[in-house]
Amino acid sequence: MAQRTTLFVNLFVLLTIQLFISGVVSTSFTILNNCDYTVWPGILSNAGVSPLPTTGFVLQKGESKTLTAPTSWGGRFWGRTHCTQDSTTGKFSCVTGDCGSGKVECAGSGATPPATLAEITLDGHGGLDFYDVSLVDGYNIPMMFTPQGGTGQNCTNTGCRADLNDACPSELKVTGVDGGAGVACRSACEAFREPQYCCSGAYGTPDTCKPSSYSEIFKNACPRAYSYAYDDKSSTFTCASVNSYTITFCPSPTTSQKASQPQEGQNTENANPSPHSAGAGSGTGTMIYEGALDEEINGSPSTRPHVLGFQGLAGLISVTLAIWQLWKPFF
Repeated sequence: MAQRTTLFVNLFVLLTIQLFISGVVSTSFTILNNCDYTVWPGILSNAGVSPLPTTGFVLQKGESKTLTAPTSWGGRFWGRTHCTQDSTTGKFSCVTGDCGSGKVECAGSGATPPATLAEITLDGHGGLDFYDVSLVDGYNIPMMFTPQGGTGQNCTNTGCRADLNDACPSELKVTGVDGGAGVACRSACEAFREPQYCCSGAYGTPDTCKPSSYSEIFKNACPRAYSYAYDDKSSTFTCASVNSYTITFCPSPTTSQKASQPQEGQNTENANPSPHSAGAGSGTGTMIYEGALDEEINGSPSTRPHVLGFQGLAGLISVTLAIWQLWKPFF
């Protein structure tokens, strides 16, 4: 009987370890549409990472949707606007943020610039989540990225509340199908395709690629968002122990806030620049972070505590009870 009890305990321990390894720890993302109009969120997972249950869907005004991502997931979120479906061919397309799939689901395709991007890598170096809101590929919609809880000196909300479509220079402005009001604002890289704007060629390092008059328009309006490729010092954020994030389109106060009225405070915690996705068509890029980044922020590498969530605990109890029922006749 003692041997059977020992075997039962060993099985229990092995199952517990397996549940931890198989990813019972997860992070949820709630996408909220606070705009006065419909938004079609798109999602792209990083290369080599399993996709989320959906890669695109519709949110009417005031609607939200919550998705669960496994440990170490990474990817980007964005909002598509002015979308329609062809009554003859059934093809789905959007004026801004279109992913080119012809459907509401993006199915592995990224956003066509210009598009405001929310990017994140879970459980990165030191167990930290690395996240940002990027205007490197241009801007199409106000967006905020907010951790719910979490710890760390640089763990805070980031994004862009301002309406850059109104303030966009004419040479960067994208207008609607009727040629009227601006619906998006291109990056200088996409508009002019020149190395000094794209941080490429001879301008491919932090020392040679500097902010331009165009990227500074974005930065002045949205101090915490990426405005060009090497804008890491004030635009990369890190958190530990976050169970959920909220991505809000058109965050309050209102979408009519102008670019001359920035609401996000400047943040200069990160001191080590690293290459960010740059230029038009970089929708399949991934964020890159140097290992020393979080050590400079917090003094030493942090570890993210992996605590069993309710689903993992319920699964563990269920499996344990099942094994107990099988072994019960032998005790």
